[in-house]
Amino acid sequence: EVIIMPSVKSKNTQIQPTTVIFLSFIAVILVGAFLLVMPFSSAQGNFTHPVDALFTAASATCVTGLVVEDTGSYWSIFGQIVILIMIQIGGLGLVTLASFFSFALRKKHELRSMQVASESVNTSGFNDVKGIVRSVIKITFICELAGALALMCSFVPKYGAKGIYISVYLAVTAFCNAGFDVMGMVEEPFSSLTAMSADPIVMIVIPLLIIAGGLGFYVWMEIISYRQRKRLSMQSKLILMVTAALIVTGTFLTLILEWDNPATLGGRSIIYKLANSFFNSVTLRTAGFNTIDTANMTPLMKIVSICFMFIGVAPGSTGGGVKITSFAVIIMTIVSVLRSKPDTIIMGRKIEKDMVYKSLTIIFIFIMLILATSIIICYANDGADGLNTAFEVTSAISTTGLSTGVTGLCGKGSLLLLSLIMLIGRVGPITFAIAFAGKGKSSRNEVYPEGKLMIG
Repeated sequence: EVIIMPSVKSKNTQIQPTTVIFLSFIAVILVGAFLLVMPFSSAQGNFTHPVDALFTAASATCVTGLVVEDTGSYWSIFGQIVILIMIQIGGLGLVTLASFFSFALRKKHELRSMQVASESVNTSGFNDVKGIVRSVIKITFICELAGALALMCSFVPKYGAKGIYISVYLAVTAFCNAGFDVMGMVEEPFSSLTAMSADPIVMIVIPLLIIAGGLGFYVWMEIISYRQRKRLSMQSKLILMVTAALIVTGTFLTLILEWDNPATLGGRSIIYKLANSFFNSVTLRTAGFNTIDTANMTPLMKIVSICFMFIGVAPGSTGGGVKITSFAVIIMTIVSVLRSKPDTIIMGRKIEKDMVYKSLTIIFIFIMLILATSIIICYANDGADGLNTAFEVTSAISTTGLSTGVTGLCGKGSLLLLSLIMLIGRVGPITFAIAFAGKGKSSRNEVYPEGKLMIG
Protein backbone atom coordinates (compact mmCIF):
# COMPACT_ATOMS: atom_id res chain seq x y z
CA GLU A 1 0.00 0.00 0.00
CA VAL A 2 1.38 3.38 -1.04
CA ILE A 3 0.57 6.31 1.21
CA ILE A 4 1.52 9.93 0.67
CA MET A 5 4.23 10.87 3.10
CA PRO A 6 3.13 13.52 5.58
CA SER A 7 5.49 16.37 6.21
CA VAL A 8 8.31 15.72 8.61
CA LYS A 9 8.55 18.66 10.95
CA SER A 10 11.05 19.75 13.47
CA LYS A 11 11.66 23.13 15.01
CA ASN A 12 13.48 24.48 11.98
CA THR A 13 12.86 22.02 9.16
CA GLN A 14 9.97 20.78 7.09
CA ILE A 15 9.99 18.56 4.01
CA GLN A 16 8.66 20.47 1.02
CA PRO A 17 6.04 18.91 -1.31
CA THR A 18 8.54 19.30 -4.17
CA THR A 19 10.99 17.13 -2.25
CA VAL A 20 8.36 14.44 -1.78
CA ILE A 21 7.62 14.45 -5.54
CA PHE A 22 11.32 14.28 -6.41
CA LEU A 23 11.99 11.44 -3.96
CA SER A 24 9.00 9.51 -5.30
CA PHE A 25 10.56 9.47 -8.77
CA ILE A 26 13.90 8.38 -7.33
CA ALA A 27 12.20 5.52 -5.47
CA VAL A 28 10.41 4.25 -8.58
CA ILE A 29 13.61 4.43 -10.65
CA LEU A 30 15.65 2.49 -8.10
CA VAL A 31 13.01 -0.21 -7.62
CA GLY A 32 12.56 -0.52 -11.38
CA ALA A 33 16.31 -0.71 -11.97
CA PHE A 34 16.64 -3.47 -9.36
CA LEU A 35 13.94 -5.54 -11.09
CA LEU A 36 15.43 -4.96 -14.56
CA VAL A 37 18.86 -6.15 -13.43
CA MET A 38 17.45 -9.58 -12.59
CA PRO A 39 17.77 -12.46 -15.11
CA PHE A 40 13.99 -12.94 -15.32
CA SER A 41 13.65 -9.45 -16.79
CA SER A 42 15.72 -10.23 -19.89
CA ALA A 43 14.59 -12.47 -22.74
CA GLN A 44 17.83 -14.49 -22.61
CA GLY A 45 17.71 -14.93 -18.84
CA ASN A 46 20.93 -12.99 -18.24
CA PHE A 47 21.76 -10.32 -15.68
CA THR A 48 21.60 -6.80 -17.13
CA HIS A 49 24.36 -4.32 -16.38
CA PRO A 50 23.20 -2.11 -13.47
CA VAL A 51 23.87 1.11 -15.39
CA ASP A 52 21.86 -0.10 -18.39
CA ALA A 53 19.03 -1.13 -16.07
CA LEU A 54 19.15 2.22 -14.25
CA PHE A 55 19.15 4.13 -17.53
CA THR A 56 16.15 2.17 -18.80
CA ALA A 57 14.29 2.67 -15.51
CA ALA A 58 15.03 6.41 -15.57
CA SER A 59 13.94 6.69 -19.20
CA ALA A 60 10.68 4.83 -18.45
CA THR A 61 9.83 6.65 -15.20
CA CYS A 62 10.67 10.00 -16.77
CA VAL A 63 8.53 8.99 -19.80
CA THR A 64 11.39 9.63 -22.20
CA GLY A 65 11.96 6.66 -24.50
CA LEU A 66 15.73 6.63 -24.97
CA VAL A 67 17.00 3.04 -24.73
CA VAL A 68 20.26 1.13 -24.77
CA GLU A 69 18.50 -2.18 -25.46
CA ASP A 70 15.51 -2.76 -27.75
CA THR A 71 12.43 -3.06 -25.54
CA GLY A 72 10.62 -5.69 -27.61
CA SER A 73 13.51 -8.07 -28.23
CA TYR A 74 15.88 -7.68 -25.27
CA TRP A 75 13.47 -7.67 -22.33
CA SER A 76 11.23 -10.55 -21.30
CA ILE A 77 7.47 -10.05 -20.96
CA PHE A 78 8.06 -9.46 -17.24
CA GLY A 79 10.71 -6.82 -17.99
CA GLN A 80 8.47 -5.15 -20.54
CA ILE A 81 5.59 -4.98 -18.04
CA VAL A 82 7.90 -3.52 -15.39
CA ILE A 83 8.85 -0.81 -17.90
CA LEU A 84 5.18 -0.22 -18.74
CA ILE A 85 4.25 0.18 -15.08
CA MET A 86 7.06 2.68 -14.60
CA ILE A 87 5.83 4.61 -17.64
CA GLN A 88 2.30 4.74 -16.24
CA ILE A 89 3.54 5.83 -12.82
CA GLY A 90 5.91 8.38 -14.35
CA GLY A 91 3.24 9.76 -16.67
CA LEU A 92 0.78 10.40 -13.87
CA GLY A 93 3.26 10.96 -11.08
CA LEU A 94 3.62 8.59 -8.15
CA VAL A 95 2.03 11.09 -5.76
CA THR A 96 -1.03 11.37 -8.02
CA LEU A 97 -1.49 7.60 -8.03
CA ALA A 98 -0.92 7.39 -4.30
CA SER A 99 -3.47 10.15 -3.76
CA PHE A 100 -6.03 8.31 -5.89
CA PHE A 101 -5.74 5.03 -4.02
CA SER A 102 -5.76 6.81 -0.66
CA PHE A 103 -8.89 8.72 -1.64
CA ALA A 104 -10.47 5.50 -2.91
CA LEU A 105 -9.84 3.92 0.50
CA ARG A 106 -11.38 7.00 2.15
CA LYS A 107 -8.26 7.79 4.12
CA LYS A 108 -8.00 11.13 5.87
CA HIS A 109 -5.39 13.52 4.57
CA GLU A 110 -3.36 16.08 6.35
CA LEU A 111 -3.25 19.55 4.82
CA ARG A 112 0.39 19.00 3.91
CA SER A 113 -0.35 15.78 2.06
CA MET A 114 -3.09 17.54 0.11
CA GLN A 115 -0.55 20.18 -0.90
CA VAL A 116 1.78 17.45 -2.19
CA ALA A 117 -1.02 16.03 -4.33
CA SER A 118 -1.91 19.51 -5.55
CA GLU A 119 1.64 20.21 -6.73
CA SER A 120 1.85 16.77 -8.32
CA VAL A 121 -1.12 17.45 -10.60
CA ASN A 122 -0.06 21.06 -11.10
CA THR A 123 -3.03 22.82 -9.52
CA SER A 124 -2.80 26.17 -7.79
CA GLY A 125 -4.79 25.08 -4.76
CA PHE A 126 -5.97 21.98 -2.99
CA ASN A 127 -9.66 22.65 -2.34
CA ASP A 128 -10.76 19.98 -4.81
CA VAL A 129 -7.66 17.82 -5.16
CA LYS A 130 -9.74 14.72 -4.46
CA GLY A 131 -11.97 15.36 -7.48
CA ILE A 132 -9.03 16.43 -9.64
CA VAL A 133 -7.02 13.28 -8.97
CA ARG A 134 -10.01 11.07 -9.70
CA SER A 135 -10.60 12.96 -12.94
CA VAL A 136 -6.95 12.49 -13.92
CA ILE A 137 -7.24 8.71 -13.47
CA LYS A 138 -10.54 8.56 -15.40
CA ILE A 139 -9.21 10.62 -18.31
CA THR A 140 -6.09 8.47 -18.50
CA PHE A 141 -8.01 5.19 -18.42
CA ILE A 142 -10.56 6.28 -21.03
CA CYS A 143 -7.94 7.62 -23.46
CA GLU A 144 -5.66 4.59 -23.14
CA LEU A 145 -8.54 2.10 -23.47
CA ALA A 146 -9.99 3.85 -26.51
CA GLY A 147 -6.55 4.06 -28.09
CA ALA A 148 -5.79 0.39 -27.48
CA LEU A 149 -9.10 -0.74 -29.00
CA ALA A 150 -8.54 1.42 -32.08
CA LEU A 151 -4.95 0.20 -32.55
CA MET A 152 -6.09 -3.43 -32.34
CA CYS A 153 -7.89 -2.90 -35.65
CA SER A 154 -4.46 -2.65 -37.29
CA PHE A 155 -2.19 -4.77 -35.13
CA VAL A 156 -4.39 -7.84 -34.52
CA PRO A 157 -4.98 -8.63 -38.24
CA LYS A 158 -1.26 -8.20 -38.91
CA TYR A 159 0.31 -9.85 -35.85
CA GLY A 160 -2.47 -12.00 -34.36
CA ALA A 161 -2.73 -12.31 -30.56
CA LYS A 162 0.53 -10.36 -30.13
CA GLY A 163 -1.29 -7.44 -31.71
CA ILE A 164 -3.47 -7.07 -28.60
CA TYR A 165 -0.42 -6.77 -26.35
CA ILE A 166 1.33 -4.38 -28.75
CA SER A 167 -1.80 -2.20 -29.00
CA VAL A 168 -2.20 -1.88 -25.23
CA TYR A 169 1.51 -1.16 -24.81
CA LEU A 170 1.52 1.54 -27.47
CA ALA A 171 -1.68 3.14 -26.18
CA VAL A 172 -0.21 3.58 -22.69
CA THR A 173 3.18 4.79 -23.88
CA ALA A 174 1.68 7.15 -26.47
CA PHE A 175 -0.71 8.80 -24.00
CA CYS A 176 2.13 9.09 -21.48
CA ASN A 177 4.33 10.60 -24.23
CA ALA A 178 6.93 7.95 -23.45
CA GLY A 179 8.05 6.66 -26.85
CA PHE A 180 8.67 3.07 -25.75
CA ASP A 181 7.41 0.31 -28.03
CA VAL A 182 7.61 -3.48 -28.28
CA MET A 183 7.72 -3.64 -32.08
CA GLY A 184 11.03 -5.49 -31.76
CA MET A 185 8.94 -8.59 -30.97
CA VAL A 186 7.65 -8.69 -34.56
CA GLU A 187 9.88 -6.30 -36.53
CA GLU A 188 13.52 -5.22 -36.60
CA PRO A 189 14.94 -4.04 -33.24
CA PHE A 190 14.97 -0.26 -32.69
CA SER A 191 12.60 0.21 -35.66
CA SER A 192 9.96 2.09 -33.61
CA LEU A 193 6.86 2.53 -35.82
CA THR A 194 8.63 2.71 -39.18
CA ALA A 195 6.93 -0.53 -40.25
CA MET A 196 3.54 1.16 -39.75
CA SER A 197 4.33 4.42 -41.53
CA ALA A 198 1.69 3.75 -44.20
CA ASP A 199 -1.01 2.47 -41.84
CA PRO A 200 -3.80 5.09 -41.58
CA ILE A 201 -5.10 3.92 -38.18
CA VAL A 202 -1.68 4.00 -36.53
CA MET A 203 -0.83 7.32 -38.16
CA ILE A 204 -3.99 8.89 -36.72
CA VAL A 205 -4.49 7.16 -33.36
CA ILE A 206 -0.92 7.47 -32.03
CA PRO A 207 -0.71 11.25 -32.70
CA LEU A 208 -4.15 11.77 -31.13
CA LEU A 209 -3.04 9.93 -27.99
CA ILE A 210 0.17 11.96 -27.88
CA ILE A 211 -1.76 15.23 -28.23
CA ALA A 212 -4.28 14.13 -25.58
CA GLY A 213 -1.51 13.39 -23.08
CA GLY A 214 0.39 16.54 -24.00
CA LEU A 215 -2.51 18.95 -23.48
CA GLY A 216 -2.47 18.36 -19.74
CA PHE A 217 -5.17 17.25 -17.35
CA TYR A 218 -6.10 20.83 -16.42
CA VAL A 219 -7.06 21.58 -20.02
CA TRP A 220 -8.99 18.33 -20.37
CA MET A 221 -11.01 18.98 -17.23
CA GLU A 222 -11.94 22.43 -18.53
CA ILE A 223 -12.93 20.98 -21.90
CA ILE A 224 -15.09 18.34 -20.21
CA SER A 225 -16.82 20.92 -18.00
CA TYR A 226 -17.26 23.42 -20.87
CA ARG A 227 -20.99 22.69 -21.23
CA GLN A 228 -21.60 23.85 -17.67
CA ARG A 229 -19.11 26.72 -17.50
CA LYS A 230 -19.38 27.95 -21.12
CA ARG A 231 -15.85 29.27 -20.99
CA LEU A 232 -12.19 28.30 -20.95
CA SER A 233 -9.49 29.89 -18.83
CA MET A 234 -6.74 31.96 -20.39
CA GLN A 235 -4.28 29.13 -19.77
CA SER A 236 -6.38 26.55 -21.60
CA LYS A 237 -6.98 28.89 -24.55
CA LEU A 238 -3.27 29.66 -24.75
CA ILE A 239 -2.29 25.99 -24.61
CA LEU A 240 -4.79 24.98 -27.31
CA MET A 241 -3.79 27.85 -29.61
CA VAL A 242 -0.04 27.33 -29.27
CA THR A 243 -0.37 23.55 -29.57
CA ALA A 244 -2.28 23.90 -32.84
CA ALA A 245 0.22 26.46 -34.14
CA LEU A 246 3.22 24.27 -33.28
CA ILE A 247 1.68 21.18 -34.89
CA VAL A 248 0.89 23.03 -38.12
CA THR A 249 4.31 24.72 -38.19
CA GLY A 250 6.12 21.46 -37.46
CA THR A 251 4.21 19.63 -40.19
CA PHE A 252 5.02 22.32 -42.73
CA LEU A 253 8.73 22.47 -41.82
CA THR A 254 9.12 18.67 -41.88
CA LEU A 255 7.43 18.53 -45.26
CA ILE A 256 9.64 21.24 -46.74
CA LEU A 257 12.98 20.20 -45.20
CA GLU A 258 12.59 16.46 -45.80
CA TRP A 259 10.71 16.56 -49.12
CA ASP A 260 13.63 15.33 -51.25
CA ASN A 261 15.53 13.38 -48.58
CA PRO A 262 15.62 9.77 -49.85
CA ALA A 263 16.21 8.48 -46.31
CA THR A 264 12.94 9.93 -45.01
CA LEU A 265 10.23 11.32 -47.32
CA GLY A 266 11.94 11.49 -50.72
CA GLY A 267 10.27 9.49 -53.50
CA ARG A 268 7.03 8.93 -51.54
CA SER A 269 3.48 9.98 -52.40
CA ILE A 270 2.11 13.32 -51.26
CA ILE A 271 -0.33 11.62 -48.86
CA TYR A 272 2.52 9.65 -47.29
CA LYS A 273 4.62 12.80 -46.94
CA LEU A 274 1.78 14.75 -45.33
CA ALA A 275 0.87 11.95 -42.92
CA ASN A 276 4.44 11.35 -41.78
CA SER A 277 5.20 15.06 -41.55
CA PHE A 278 2.17 15.46 -39.27
CA PHE A 279 3.23 12.43 -37.21
CA ASN A 280 6.77 13.78 -36.88
CA SER A 281 5.52 17.22 -35.85
CA VAL A 282 3.39 15.71 -33.07
CA THR A 283 5.99 13.25 -31.80
CA LEU A 284 8.67 15.96 -31.63
CA ARG A 285 6.72 17.46 -28.74
CA THR A 286 8.14 14.92 -26.23
CA ALA A 287 6.59 11.66 -27.50
CA GLY A 288 9.58 9.90 -29.05
CA PHE A 289 8.01 7.61 -31.64
CA ASN A 290 9.25 7.82 -35.20
CA THR A 291 7.98 6.62 -38.56
CA ILE A 292 10.89 8.14 -40.50
CA ASP A 293 14.62 7.65 -39.96
CA THR A 294 15.50 10.27 -37.36
CA ALA A 295 19.25 9.70 -37.61
CA ASN A 296 19.22 10.49 -41.34
CA MET A 297 17.14 13.64 -41.23
CA THR A 298 18.78 16.69 -42.77
CA PRO A 299 20.96 18.81 -40.42
CA LEU A 300 18.51 21.71 -40.68
CA MET A 301 15.60 19.45 -39.72
CA LYS A 302 17.55 18.27 -36.69
CA ILE A 303 18.03 21.87 -35.59
CA VAL A 304 14.30 22.52 -36.03
CA SER A 305 13.60 19.33 -34.07
CA ILE A 306 15.78 20.53 -31.19
CA CYS A 307 13.69 23.71 -31.00
CA PHE A 308 10.38 21.81 -30.92
CA MET A 309 11.63 19.31 -28.34
CA PHE A 310 12.89 22.20 -26.24
CA ILE A 311 9.45 23.86 -26.17
CA GLY A 312 7.61 20.66 -25.29
CA VAL A 313 3.98 20.44 -24.24
CA ALA A 314 1.59 21.82 -21.61
CA PRO A 315 2.27 22.02 -17.87
CA GLY A 316 0.47 19.37 -15.85
CA SER A 317 0.71 16.93 -18.77
CA THR A 318 2.51 13.65 -19.29
CA GLY A 319 5.16 15.32 -21.46
CA GLY A 320 8.20 17.52 -20.91
CA GLY A 321 10.13 20.44 -22.34
CA VAL A 322 10.19 23.97 -20.92
CA LYS A 323 6.41 23.93 -21.50
CA ILE A 324 4.20 25.92 -23.83
CA THR A 325 3.27 28.48 -21.19
CA SER A 326 6.90 29.32 -20.30
CA PHE A 327 7.72 29.67 -23.98
CA ALA A 328 4.71 31.93 -24.60
CA VAL A 329 5.49 34.10 -21.57
CA ILE A 330 9.07 34.74 -22.72
CA ILE A 331 8.03 35.43 -26.33
CA MET A 332 5.39 37.92 -25.22
CA THR A 333 7.86 39.50 -22.76
CA ILE A 334 10.24 40.10 -25.66
CA VAL A 335 7.37 41.58 -27.68
CA SER A 336 6.46 43.86 -24.76
CA VAL A 337 10.06 45.05 -24.37
CA LEU A 338 10.31 45.79 -28.10
CA ARG A 339 7.09 47.79 -27.85
CA SER A 340 8.39 49.64 -24.78
CA LYS A 341 5.59 48.28 -22.59
CA PRO A 342 6.29 47.84 -18.87
CA ASP A 343 4.34 44.58 -18.52
CA THR A 344 4.01 41.24 -20.28
CA ILE A 345 0.54 41.05 -21.84
CA ILE A 346 -1.07 37.81 -23.08
CA MET A 347 -4.66 37.81 -24.38
CA GLY A 348 -5.29 41.17 -22.78
CA ARG A 349 -4.09 40.00 -19.36
CA LYS A 350 -1.03 41.18 -17.45
CA ILE A 351 1.32 38.37 -16.45
CA GLU A 352 2.80 38.59 -12.96
CA LYS A 353 6.51 39.35 -12.77
CA ASP A 354 7.07 36.17 -10.75
CA MET A 355 5.79 34.11 -13.69
CA VAL A 356 8.11 35.93 -16.09
CA TYR A 357 11.13 35.37 -13.81
CA LYS A 358 10.24 31.70 -13.32
CA SER A 359 9.83 31.13 -17.08
CA LEU A 360 13.14 32.85 -17.77
CA THR A 361 14.86 30.75 -15.10
CA ILE A 362 13.50 27.47 -16.48
CA ILE A 363 14.55 28.29 -20.04
CA PHE A 364 18.01 29.50 -18.99
CA ILE A 365 18.64 26.36 -16.88
CA PHE A 366 17.51 24.12 -19.75
CA ILE A 367 19.86 25.85 -22.19
CA MET A 368 22.82 25.67 -19.80
CA LEU A 369 22.19 21.99 -19.03
CA ILE A 370 21.91 21.13 -22.73
CA LEU A 371 25.15 22.96 -23.55
CA ALA A 372 27.13 21.54 -20.62
CA THR A 373 25.88 17.97 -21.08
CA SER A 374 26.46 18.05 -24.85
CA ILE A 375 30.05 19.22 -24.37
CA ILE A 376 30.76 16.50 -21.79
CA ILE A 377 29.25 13.71 -23.90
CA CYS A 378 31.00 14.89 -27.08
CA TYR A 379 34.32 14.95 -25.23
CA ALA A 380 33.84 11.58 -23.53
CA ASN A 381 32.52 9.52 -26.44
CA ASP A 382 34.27 9.01 -29.77
CA GLY A 383 31.96 9.29 -32.77
CA ALA A 384 29.49 11.65 -31.08
CA ASP A 385 29.35 14.79 -33.22
CA GLY A 386 28.06 18.09 -31.96
CA LEU A 387 24.67 18.34 -33.69
CA ASN A 388 23.59 14.75 -33.02
CA THR A 389 24.73 15.01 -29.40
CA ALA A 390 22.81 18.25 -28.87
CA PHE A 391 19.78 16.52 -30.42
CA GLU A 392 20.15 13.53 -28.07
CA VAL A 393 20.67 15.65 -24.96
CA THR A 394 17.69 17.87 -25.79
CA SER A 395 15.65 14.72 -26.38
CA ALA A 396 16.66 13.48 -22.93
CA ILE A 397 16.02 16.64 -20.91
CA SER A 398 12.74 17.32 -22.73
CA THR A 399 11.76 13.66 -22.12
CA THR A 400 11.14 13.19 -25.84
CA GLY A 401 13.05 9.99 -26.56
CA LEU A 402 13.90 10.50 -30.24
CA SER A 403 17.42 9.33 -30.98
CA THR A 404 20.08 9.86 -33.61
CA GLY A 405 22.10 6.92 -32.27
CA VAL A 406 24.29 8.82 -29.81
CA THR A 407 22.88 6.94 -26.79
CA GLY A 408 24.26 3.72 -28.27
CA LEU A 409 27.73 5.28 -28.41
CA CYS A 410 27.71 6.46 -24.81
CA GLY A 411 29.82 4.91 -22.08
CA LYS A 412 28.40 4.12 -18.66
CA GLY A 413 29.32 7.51 -17.22
CA SER A 414 27.52 9.33 -20.03
CA LEU A 415 24.46 7.12 -19.56
CA LEU A 416 24.34 8.10 -15.89
CA LEU A 417 24.58 11.76 -16.89
CA LEU A 418 21.73 11.36 -19.36
CA SER A 419 19.69 9.61 -16.65
CA LEU A 420 20.19 12.60 -14.38
CA ILE A 421 19.07 15.18 -16.93
CA MET A 422 16.05 13.03 -17.84
CA LEU A 423 15.06 13.18 -14.16
CA ILE A 424 15.65 16.94 -14.03
CA GLY A 425 13.57 17.38 -17.17
CA ARG A 426 10.70 15.30 -15.77
CA VAL A 427 10.38 16.91 -12.34
CA GLY A 428 11.42 20.35 -13.59
CA PRO A 429 14.67 22.21 -12.89
CA ILE A 430 13.13 24.46 -10.24
CA THR A 431 11.53 21.51 -8.42
CA PHE A 432 14.85 19.70 -8.65
CA ALA A 433 16.71 22.67 -7.16
CA ILE A 434 14.17 23.20 -4.36
CA ALA A 435 14.30 19.50 -3.48
CA PHE A 436 17.98 19.94 -2.60
CA ALA A 437 18.20 23.54 -1.47
CA GLY A 438 14.76 24.22 -0.03
CA LYS A 439 12.87 27.45 -0.56
CA GLY A 440 15.04 29.46 1.77
CA LYS A 441 13.99 32.38 3.91
CA SER A 442 11.75 35.01 2.41
CA SER A 443 13.35 38.39 1.75
CA ARG A 444 10.12 40.29 1.05
CA ASN A 445 10.63 42.58 4.02
CA GLU A 446 14.17 43.48 3.03
CA VAL A 447 14.73 46.74 1.16
CA TYR A 448 17.72 47.20 -1.16
CA PRO A 449 19.04 50.36 -2.80
CA GLU A 450 18.29 50.64 -6.50
CA GLY A 451 21.08 49.72 -8.90
CA LYS A 452 21.64 51.05 -12.41
CA LEU A 453 23.17 49.03 -15.25
CA MET A 454 23.78 49.65 -18.93
CA ILE A 455 21.87 47.01 -20.92
CA GLY A 456 22.39 46.11 -24.58
